[in-house]
Amino acid sequence: MNKVEIPLNLKKFDKKSKELQILEDVASTRATAHEMADAQRYIDALERTVQSLRALREFPDFDNTEFRATLVTLLFDLAEIHFLLKDFKQSEKELETLFKVLEELVKTDKERFGHFQILAMELSTRILRSRKKALDLLVKQQISTGQLYEKVNSGVSAATDKLVDSLRKSALLMASAGDYKAALKFLAEAIKFSKKRSGRVTRKEVTMTIEMAEIMMRVKHMRPRARRLLEAILPHAIALETIELEENILALLEIINTDESQEPRWRTFLHRITAPARKKKEAPAEPEGKE
Repeated sequence: MNKVEIPLNLKKFDKKSKELQILEDVASTRATAHEMADAQRYIDALERTVQSLRALREFPDFDNTEFRATLVTLLFDLAEIHFLLKDFKQSEKELETLFKVLEELVKTDKERFGHFQILAMELSTRILRSRKKALDLLVKQQISTGQLYEKVNSGVSAATDKLVDSLRKSALLMASAGDYKAALKFLAEAIKFSKKRSGRVTRKEVTMTIEMAEIMMRVKHMRPRARRLLEAILPHAIALETIELEENILALLEIINTDESQEPRWRTFLHRITAPARKKKEAPAEPEGKE
């Protein structure tokens, strides 16, 4: 994962100040998130990044330049992690907020922050290109899946495993393109066929169930359902002694709980951050010739 670093001017803060403590804590947690991302533990990296944002919300002054610079780095991280998780739609949302915050920072100091607008544009291009690629692949994948359905219905049992894999791949492509409803439908079908084939809950079913919950989390009103699903599958992950899957489940549960406890404050937080840019865009143009 690319690590965007904006050097902060920390000398302006008192050594014992709350502001400095928050920024140092965020830097430490962010470093851990990057270590996890480098180890391809993307869900854990996401959980640590959410933790960093939760800490940053306690910063006393939302107008402070160093606060906003830190927020920019975390928004870069969020967009990048969601990109690595192939959630391109969410990456685009993070980028939209990133550009709004950056726009105000560049106006205050173009020399310091201008370069990061270019980095944001490069990331945006990568994400949009990946979404298009996902849509192109999805067309081909759906044709393959349809053919496998016919083989399974004809009694060719060997095709079942291939069908499960094809349904899962289609679901993940749909999710990456932002079609969450269809993705959940395909994953449910994959889990149904997989359970019928194995006759029990295996690592494969646990993995797909976690993927289903992760997709549900992208839709706000489905987060409670995602929590119930994760809580239900956790004992199976423990019984199978799949430490990695167990850690993914716990990390996703932590993200859900954090989102729910902080949602009202987070909404206000983002509104305060993006309001200046939004007001300027909405302001009516001055009539020509007006003195």
